[in-house]
Amino acid sequence: MIGKDIPFPMLSDSGGDIGRLYGVYSEEDGINTRGRFIIDPDGTIQGFEVLTPPVGRNVSETLRQVKAFQYVRASKGTEATPSGWKPGKKTLKPSPDLVGNVWKVWSVKEAFDE
Repeated sequence: MIGKDIPFPMLSDSGGDIGRLYGVYSEEDGINTRGRFIIDPDGTIQGFEVLTPPVGRNVSETLRQVKAFQYVRASKGTEATPSGWKPGKKTLKPSPDLVGNVWKVWSVKEAFDE
C-alpha cells in the first residue's frame, strides 16, 4: 500500500480549491505550486514556503521548524529558537532588550555544534 509508512496525513487537491485558499494555485497552468504550510493546533499558519516546481524542498528543515514551533508553543512564548536551532541547543529569552542584540547572546556556530 502506498503511503503506509508516512507518519503524517497527506492530501490531494486535484480541483485546486485548497491551493486557491492559500494562494498557490496557478489558474493559467491548472496546478498548485509546491507549497508547505505549518499550521498550529489553533489553525494559525506559523510558517510557509512556496517554491517553483524545479526547486526541491528540504524535508529536514521542515521537520526542524516543526520541532521549533512545538518547543516555542510548549514554552508559552517564554523561549525563542534562533536560526538553525535544534532540540537541546541554546534558546533565547524574548524581550525588548533582545531586539537588535541577538548577536551578543547567540552565534550561528552554537546552533550547529553537535
